[in-house]
Amino acid sequence: MNTHTADAHALNAENNALHLPVLLRTCIDLMAPALHSEQSVVIDCTLGMGGHTEAILTEFPSVTVVGIDRDPQAIELASQRLQRFGERFQAVHTTYDDVDRVAAKYGHDGKVDAILMDLGVSSLQLDAVERGFSYAHEAPLDMRMNPTQGTSAKDLLNTADTAELTRILRVYGEEKFAPKIAKEIVRRREIKALETTTELVDIVRDSLPAAAKRTGGNPAKRTFQAIRIAVNAELSVLEQAVPRAIESLRIGGRLVVESYQSLEDRIVKDAFKQGLQATTPAGLPMELEDHKPFLKAIVRGAMKADDDELARNSRAASVRLRAVERLRSTPDHLFNSEHYRGDTL
Repeated sequence: MNTHTADAHALNAENNALHLPVLLRTCIDLMAPALHSEQSVVIDCTLGMGGHTEAILTEFPSVTVVGIDRDPQAIELASQRLQRFGERFQAVHTTYDDVDRVAAKYGHDGKVDAILMDLGVSSLQLDAVERGFSYAHEAPLDMRMNPTQGTSAKDLLNTADTAELTRILRVYGEEKFAPKIAKEIVRRREIKALETTTELVDIVRDSLPAAAKRTGGNPAKRTFQAIRIAVNAELSVLEQAVPRAIESLRIGGRLVVESYQSLEDRIVKDAFKQGLQATTPAGLPMELEDHKPFLKAIVRGAMKADDDELARNSRAASVRLRAVERLRSTPDHLFNSEHYRGDTL
């Protein structure tokens, strides 16, 4: 067993004991009405450590769960954790905008009964200091959810120009001091290439006025969020994934999405909105059948964690949960063939 594998096994044991999925009971209860068949299939689009998947497999003894994750370490550790469920658990190493292809391969007639998305960075990635996701520890600037491919945070920070860095920080981090931080990044890297998370934290601290550093926690939080989103193309993946997830549900199937920041939640809200609203043109005396909503909201707006959940799990503080049930097929005038491909992996 090599050092990496030994460390991974130790991390697995620690996380199994400490990691508690956010709103776990709520997610299970919301999906339960769609899982009445003995051959029900659920897709967990964000497998992570496998906490949600384990709970689903335990709660519903005849259900199969297909777990998607782009992180090869997550696939390895979750597969070990869920080994006892045999073929009822299937792992797929890909990004979750491939949800339609996964459904085409594992579902019945290309459709599945329920889909879960627990967005953002996982506890596995945050706890693995060497991955560079955390501003609380010194580590190489990486932040790739799949560390075997793509552009790292180090590459991005040392090559993007000031305008691009400003855009990333402003759009993905909603950082109002984005121009100052971007200019300081460029100035520092001209002296020495940026290598570590602590260097980035120092740049942020030095770029902000004193008043901005006294409130709101670590001032580098928004910058780290922005760089992570850019490195992993998280928002563009999500924009493709939500419509594909909706199209991958059977009639009566349910989609549950947990978001942790406003940019994610807005994408989910907008994708759901299209299916929740009637589209009959104004002025007609009756609602056209093909223009009735094809989704039904099964929670009111965006659900937040209650006090009991917050006491159990601090990560729940920023969660926004939205969930829908599929009522009928997407009307032809709304169906976007560019979103849905339907070919298998």
